[in-house]
Amino acid sequence: MVKLLSRLRWQYRTFLHDRRQLAVASVALSLAVVQPSHAQDASAAQASAADTRRLEIVAPFDIKGADPLLSGILFQRMQIVETLVEVDATGELQPGLATDWEVSDDGLEWRFTLRSGVQFHDGSQLDAEVARQVLEIARAKPGLLKSVPVERIVAEDAQTLVIALSEPFAALPAYLADYRQQILAPAAFDETGTAQQVIGTGPYRMLRMTPPLSLEVTAFEDYWGPQPEVRQARYQAVSRAEGRALIAESGDADFTYGLDPASRQRLSQSPRVTLAAAATPRTMLLKVNANHPAFQDPAVRRALSLAIDRTAIAQVVLRYPRGASQLFPPMVEGWHDPALPELHQDVAEARALLDAAGWTVGEEGIRHKDGQRLAISLITFSDRPELPLVATVLERQFHAIGIQTRLDITNFSAIPAGHHDGSLDMALFARNLAMVPDPIGNVLSDYAGTPEAPGGDWGAMGWFDADFTAELERMAREGYGPTPAGQDPRAQASGVIQRALPVIPIAWYYQNLAISNRLQSAQVDPWERSFGLSELRWAQ
Repeated sequence: MVKLLSRLRWQYRTFLHDRRQLAVASVALSLAVVQPSHAQDASAAQASAADTRRLEIVAPFDIKGADPLLSGILFQRMQIVETLVEVDATGELQPGLATDWEVSDDGLEWRFTLRSGVQFHDGSQLDAEVARQVLEIARAKPGLLKSVPVERIVAEDAQTLVIALSEPFAALPAYLADYRQQILAPAAFDETGTAQQVIGTGPYRMLRMTPPLSLEVTAFEDYWGPQPEVRQARYQAVSRAEGRALIAESGDADFTYGLDPASRQRLSQSPRVTLAAAATPRTMLLKVNANHPAFQDPAVRRALSLAIDRTAIAQVVLRYPRGASQLFPPMVEGWHDPALPELHQDVAEARALLDAAGWTVGEEGIRHKDGQRLAISLITFSDRPELPLVATVLERQFHAIGIQTRLDITNFSAIPAGHHDGSLDMALFARNLAMVPDPIGNVLSDYAGTPEAPGGDWGAMGWFDADFTAELERMAREGYGPTPAGQDPRAQASGVIQRALPVIPIAWYYQNLAISNRLQSAQVDPWERSFGLSELRWAQ
């Protein structure tokens, strides 16, 4: 264990830049793109005169542009934008810009009652026609809403939005909570339907945005809900974990997200911050190309899983209590199956499976079959600093069963690119399994499809199960009533993935952050939808 930790620390240092250079680069600003001024500027200035304190948030997420498809999740986290449906801390759907909704007996017509008196940040009013236009734009673009069997969207009156379906789709309200369905003002979009400005309805409005590094917000005086105590906030994107930790340590950040183990250890000694952690529905997993000559055999995928020491990875590398025993963590109720046999390490069984599959140990302990060495590439990226460290451990653990692994630390975009052109062997990343509050959205996009185009960018590759896909589609239509045998169909779906292993779970994530002592208290959103700005209070 000591040797492993030493090697991991050495590996970690190779991924870090000079501290001084990193700190300077992370806070540097180019020419800002400033949001248009509106009538609220005067009142906002008055508010800021009363309290000039600005909340500073540092996280690893780059700002790619104003359109929801590019950085919509960040605008949601900063509470600039809102969706028709929201989600509480337990993952339950709650009223958002829609106060309530109902579905017809045949499941083909959903009626959403919109909140009255809601104003966009440019002074325009929200009504059903505006919501209809925005949702039509969203469903014309790549994303979950495009997959919903929508027949038409109608503004029945100013406050009533009707979505008619060609077939039932029980998950529709959860889909409308997804960040890609955020409701923006008509003026936000150009003639092509691409958002050029972020004009939302949230408790904060955009002051300026400087992609990819920063954005600033101020409290929106005409917000329909309660006014927040924190009136000003700035977000800074800092890609390297050590850079984020340095900013937190200096006292220049109030919220610092995405701390790696080394940073957490150092910051635990700082008098300026308090550390917090919360379980999230995010899982670190290994994506395996089931079309690869070796991985077409599920026994080989099983051998990969059996080679992994999840306990050592969790406790030594990640400083988590335990590794992942299945794809969904316990907080994702229904999809997590407590009765499912746990994933575990068994090197002897892994070797036996490879022997039975005809992979013979050759020179340097690497297996071969029909003249082909069992040599593969593993892609990951350093935006999440723990991923290269875990990849290094996996390289050693796979070698122990006769698999040669070449690490490729690159950009995260290489993973979907390799999925589409078929060049990907394996990829290591973290997947939020409940980005849509009802995980059926993620499961459908990741593991359903067609024999010609199975799986999704962040899910299965080259693996298709017709019965499984049909069952997922049925659940999306009808919901999660028990099977004739009285079982939860979600648990059954998790079992299918566990047995086939198109992806191999490694660890359930914790969101780790440092909170400045300038704040009275803070709560970590386990669903990763919000930084919680409007709920924060300054320490007196």
